Amino acid sequence: MKYASLGIATVVGAIALAGSVQAQEFGTDEDAAYAALLWDLMEADRLAGDNALYGFPYEGVNPHGAMLETFYTQGTINGHTGALVVKRNYGPAEVSYDEVIGDPAAHLAALTVMFQREDGYDSDNQNWFWVKYLPDGTLDKNPAGMSLAGRVAKGAEQGCLACHSAEDDYLFTTDASIGR
Repeated sequence: MKYASLGIATVVGAIALAGSVQAQEFGTDEDAAYAALLWDLMEADRLAGDNALYGFPYEGVNPHGAMLETFYTQGTINGHTGALVVKRNYGPAEVSYDEVIGDPAAHLAALTVMFQREDGYDSDNQNWFWVKYLPDGTLDKNPAGMSLAGRVAKGAEQGCLACHSAEDDYLFTTDASIGR
């Protein structure tokens, strides 16, 4: 009897794991690999990394940071060209404009990025790929340990797709048409 219950528990556990893997919308190895390509593109275009160009920060809002810089451009990955939005998030909460201008690298907390991928990637959300990097280009993780890359928080109550929506064209800082 002991072995039968162990076998049932193993089967139930395997089914639960398969269901959670199947439902996972972000943080996969494929998402991490694509995020690495995107980081390389941003470094080459001087939007991220040690040689990044800087703009003028503005007052931010949660969850992004006390001060922000946002860049709108296009990028090409694997032959696909899409809209690219790079937001540099500065902190801590009380950081000032002058402090960020004086030493942006010391106050950079994260980079949150949207890249409009090829048709069919996520048609429900205009094919946006979301990613949150730490200043060194590594992927940030949520409290559950999932990498924040891909369809971040699709179907969840908090996170990228829970806040950004088609109602605001997924963007809050511009009315410009940068997507398809």
